[in-house]
Amino acid sequence: MDSLLCFRNVNALAPMVRVGTLPTRLLSLDYGADIVYSEELIDIKMAQCQRVVNEVLETVDFVAPDERVMFRTCEKEKDRVVFQMGTADPDRALIVARLVENDVAAIDVNMGCPKEYSTKGGMGAALLSDPDKIEAILRTLVKGVSKPVTCKIRILPTLEDTLSLVKRIENTGVAAIAVHGRLKDERPRHPVHCDFIQAIAEAVSIPVIANGGSLDRVKAHADIEEFRKATGASSVMVARAAMWNPSVFRSQGLLSVEEVMEEYLKYAIRYDNHAFNTKYCLCQMLRDKVESPLGKQLKSAQTNKEICEGYGLQEYYKKTQAELQARREAIQTNHNHPNQPVLDGDVTTMHVKFERREYPGEFSPKMFLLEWSRKENLEQPRYETVQRSQDRAFQSMVTMTGKKYRSTLWEKSKKYAEQASAIVCLRVLGLPEGRAGEEYSGLVGKRKREKNNEMPDEEDTTTYFGARKRHLSENPEEQRVTNYSK
Repeated sequence: MDSLLCFRNVNALAPMVRVGTLPTRLLSLDYGADIVYSEELIDIKMAQCQRVVNEVLETVDFVAPDERVMFRTCEKEKDRVVFQMGTADPDRALIVARLVENDVAAIDVNMGCPKEYSTKGGMGAALLSDPDKIEAILRTLVKGVSKPVTCKIRILPTLEDTLSLVKRIENTGVAAIAVHGRLKDERPRHPVHCDFIQAIAEAVSIPVIANGGSLDRVKAHADIEEFRKATGASSVMVARAAMWNPSVFRSQGLLSVEEVMEEYLKYAIRYDNHAFNTKYCLCQMLRDKVESPLGKQLKSAQTNKEICEGYGLQEYYKKTQAELQARREAIQTNHNHPNQPVLDGDVTTMHVKFERREYPGEFSPKMFLLEWSRKENLEQPRYETVQRSQDRAFQSMVTMTGKKYRSTLWEKSKKYAEQASAIVCLRVLGLPEGRAGEEYSGLVGKRKREKNNEMPDEEDTTTYFGARKRHLSENPEEQRVTNYSK
């Protein structure tokens, strides 16, 4: 079993809206960050997403119904990325956490964002006035997922109320608590309350992650340790200082912003980051130079290609696009041919989707598999079907002669999911499946031919359709559907 993420003695990239996307997270890790947080992602939107393995980019994408990628991650950060969500509902929070938990290192709940888009839905800093809901959300998550659960808060008007809240939070079983040392009405221009963070760190036994020092305390890597000492916290979370220059995590010292921007842009191109998000992050790094010739060219750019022209990275862009296109074509070629089975634990899987129009005959793949099992005097195939809660999609596994088969794709109905698993089994066994254009095998039609030749035996007098009815009635396991949230 993989070890769980540790929150003691770490330097973390803070969750920042529009900034905490994949390129910034990977660059921060390169420069020395121990943990990176995603930007806050709202539970209602995430609950509608489909988990998609992007073979071209080698990422895992969580894609909304409008095909917008809400969250993109990759293997490089899997053990160190914390997924932060905005939520005000325990059940919905759990749905989202289960959707992403196998692709991230931990789950965090935002309880400190004072912006209206977060608080108007009862999320973010609005939760600070509802400790009962805080407890309900955190307990549900701690109990419901296998990864560590944390939260990020702001301090309350009094130290007494703040300490009361963090002790209630600690009792929910969270792995750590991040504290932004400002009130929800205070802004970055206000000084951070290090004394509150220190009192919290002394009051609880779980790791406390100090946040809020970018204004006047954290300018370079050495300042991170000083902020840690000033707050007495276990760890430090860096926000705007890392937004301006992610090399703040670099123990050897800051790199020039120009060099950092180039490295950021390379990640943005490699992982097909949205051009507007790329522009936004680069503009944050430019800061007061945003009106320079480079800044003006950046602001006028509409695509990542145009952005690259301003940084002299045209060749890198061309090279990367060529590599991605080659990978795309190779994948397409593989998909145009029968794919190879892959063993997932004790289940043989293939990338198969049941397309009804491809099976125009009266006999479906399930019928072919059932008929073959009878012909060979084997136990009939047994189907187990699960349903995913976030989009109500189905996936089925068929057991045949003690071996299990499943498609990696999810289907719109239980029937289609069972057909897909039957196809996987038939292909692995090298049996006909009834697909259009398939050479006639005579497997299912055997009885009809024997009847026409007037050579029926006792078994052949039973029509296939009658046998199929008995099969369904005698095998109630086929009808079982269970909820599945992964």
